[in-house]
Parts: sequence; structure tokens; C-alpha cells
Amino acid sequence: MQVFLLKFVFVIQYRFYCISKEFIRMESVASQKTYKFAVRVVKLYKYFTNVLNEYTLCKQLLRSGTSIAANTKEAYNAQSDLDFIHKFSIAQKECSETIFWINLLYDSEYLTKKQYESLKNDCDQIYKIITSIILTKKENLQKKKTQKSFKKK
Repeated sequence: MQVFLLKFVFVIQYRFYCISKEFIRMESVASQKTYKFAVRVVKLYKYFTNVLNEYTLCKQLLRSGTSIAANTKEAYNAQSDLDFIHKFSIAQKECSETIFWINLLYDSEYLTKKQYESLKNDCDQIYKIITSIILTKKENLQKKKTQKSFKKK
């Protein structure tokens, strides 16, 4: 009986380790990309304010662009799965708003084509990552609900 319990505990610990490892990897990709993007946005804001004397539009970009990283970080400290989805949904909306400001700054000739393409590409990648995380979490929640309903029957 003890050998069985030890094997059972090992299997549970191993599965938890694999799940945790995957979660950490997923967190690190989203967190790193959004944080690096936020740093780029802050540096761009400094450039706009110090060199171009533009404050209004770039302040909007600063707020939305850094909010993506902040909400991503908050999501990984969520109190529940629904809170996790909610925080990432906010990050997704902020990402969409950031794309709007990047487009507006480019069309207003504040950004060069090279700057625009680089920022837009990074933001598009982040948007796709966030969307994938939200969809995956929703699918996993649905699977849990389905499994619980089968167990009740």
C-alpha cells in the first residue's frame, strides 16, 4: 500500500510540475514581450516629449502601451480563472488601443515608416499571444465544466 501511495504522490507531483512548468513558460513569453514593448513605448515617449515637443498623442500611447504589460502581470496573479481572463481581456483592449495610437502617429507623420512597422509588428504579435492565451483559458474552463458535469452523472 505504501509503494502505491508513493507512486501516486510522485505521479501527482510530476503532473503538477509539468503543468507549472508550462504555465511559467507561457507567463514568461507574454510577460517578457509586453514588458519589453512597454520599455520601448516609454523610450518613444521620452523622444517625443524631449525632441519633438509632442505631449498629447504620445501620452495616450504611453498609457495604453504600458497598460498591456501591467495587466498581463496582474493576470498571472489573478484570484480565479475568470479574473485571469478578465485581466487579459483588458490587456487585449489596451493592445488594440495602442495599435490605434501607433497608426495615428504614423499617419500624422510623427513616426517614420521603419518605426511604425517595428512598433506595429510587435504590437500585433502581442495581440495574437494575448488572444491565444484567452482562448486557451476559456477552452480549458469549458473542459473543466464538461468534466464536472460528467462526474455528477
